[in-house]
Amino acid sequence: MNKINESVPSEFILLGFSDRPWLELVFFVVFLVSYIFTIFGNVAIILVAHLDPKLHTPMYFFLSNLSVVDLCYTTSTVPQMLINICQTRKVISYGGCVAQLLICLALGGTECILLVIMSFDRFLAICQPLRYSVLMHQRLCLQLAAACWISGFSNSVLQSTLTLHMPLCGYKVDHFFCDVTALLKLSCVDTTANEAELFFVCVPFLLIPLTLILISYAFIARAVLRIQSAEGWRKAFGTCGSHLIVVSLFYGTALYIYLLPPSSTSKDQGKMASLFYGIITPTLNPLIYTLRNKDLKGAFKMLLARVFFIRK
Repeated sequence: MNKINESVPSEFILLGFSDRPWLELVFFVVFLVSYIFTIFGNVAIILVAHLDPKLHTPMYFFLSNLSVVDLCYTTSTVPQMLINICQTRKVISYGGCVAQLLICLALGGTECILLVIMSFDRFLAICQPLRYSVLMHQRLCLQLAAACWISGFSNSVLQSTLTLHMPLCGYKVDHFFCDVTALLKLSCVDTTANEAELFFVCVPFLLIPLTLILISYAFIARAVLRIQSAEGWRKAFGTCGSHLIVVSLFYGTALYIYLLPPSSTSKDQGKMASLFYGIITPTLNPLIYTLRNKDLKGAFKMLLARVFFIRK
């Protein structure tokens, strides 16, 4: 027991790309600008979805949940990254590292399932329009959202416990934040079985939700092809197109991270993919949904009118 306790450091050093200091200014600007846009974009979506009665629908309820996920995920990692870039010693406390690991795993799992629920919601809206309000009632929406969050945090507690239980023989994390794969590399014991388990659990799990989403959109595509009016086509593609783009960014990046071979080159690629997944994607999501959604754009204009007292 004493040996294990002694192997737990009080803090970790986050290496990131510290071997390339000339990139730090670029990263600082990108992280800061992305974080600002992430905050304003996602907070705006949450506000308009709450304030505008026309947006009190399941679609915007789940979109608000996605915005909360993106806000919490970036807030758990980006501020620490910005602080470390400005310091010579790029450290994070053990408690901060544990919190980061728990939150990132939980929110990643929550978003994974939430995107499936959002595709199911679009399936019902387009394929069962007359029964949609009866099937997708408020209580079911709350239950589905709760299931997403509970599943995400349950998976996080399990994976984090297994990762943190292993004795550590190092304190230099080869990443920008505390990630499962980066922490496993600090273990004193052979982690081949853990890494294999991580791969054979995460990749099939990602493929199953992705398959469910694709099945939903196969039925949606069949229903859309039967629509005769151009307005109906525009509305269907407006609501489904944004979600498909977000799904492609999320699952494409996640699968890329887990399928990378273990090499020095792929480590850097994995870091960049993690940054794209954890920083750029939450920034792009509000833009993707807003630019392709007439109702959201109208609600944003009304919100700005209230804030700045603009009167038409």
